[in-house]
Amino acid sequence: MIDKYNAFIFDLDGTIYRGTKLISNACLTINKLRQTRKKIIFISNKTTEPISYYYNFLLKNGVEVDKNEIINSTLVLGKYLKENFLGKKFFALGEKSFINEIEDFGLIYSQVPPEIDLVLVTLDRTLNFDKLEIAARAIENGAKFFAANIDDTCPIENGEVLDAGTTITVLEKRTHKKLELHFGKPSKFMMNEIRNRFDMINDRILLIGDRLETDILMGNLLGIDTALVSTGVTNYPNGNANIQPTFYLNSIYDLIK
Repeated sequence: MIDKYNAFIFDLDGTIYRGTKLISNACLTINKLRQTRKKIIFISNKTTEPISYYYNFLLKNGVEVDKNEIINSTLVLGKYLKENFLGKKFFALGEKSFINEIEDFGLIYSQVPPEIDLVLVTLDRTLNFDKLEIAARAIENGAKFFAANIDDTCPIENGEVLDAGTTITVLEKRTHKKLELHFGKPSKFMMNEIRNRFDMINDRILLIGDRLETDILMGNLLGIDTALVSTGVTNYPNGNANIQPTFYLNSIYDLIK
């Protein structure tokens, strides 16, 4: 299979690792691809840690990687915000590391609904009623309603936890306002960032991931082959029947077996 492709796009969460553990033979697979001089990039909708964390995590676990090969939705979102909302005030349903990164892109954090220009939603394991109400009141006051990602769940070592998609649904019902933009897979913003990493998108690129509605759909929209692995989230058929991968794999190890 690997001889057919000159480049590979790997999802991280659920494809390369779950939680804090590398998936079996993931390191062996990636390093084997390195020996064939294939171009590789890694993409993630997860925002709880900066790119440097994932870079160091992969290195520590023996995966050969360059920091410039990693893209996450915080990076994509931050670039857009810096270009269009520099100096504006935001509130985030997200964790401290995410807030710090958005501040680094030149925005100002606020918890005062009337002065908030943007509400940003992502994975938040500290989510509570008070934070939801700040976000809802800001949106009702006219704040932009954006999300770093739209995943309903995030894979962890022993299952899955609630992610941004669930929070978005709650806010939409609470405010009667719809999400305006999102920046993770399979958004146009993430796809443009991927295109910028390649000279061109063509039929010799394979995207590997564990989600039909994000990874596989994005590959379909890019017009490239896709492989769905069974090491991450549980893929339910509801609403996803028309999203079809090119290949079904047990894990990325099947690429080199």
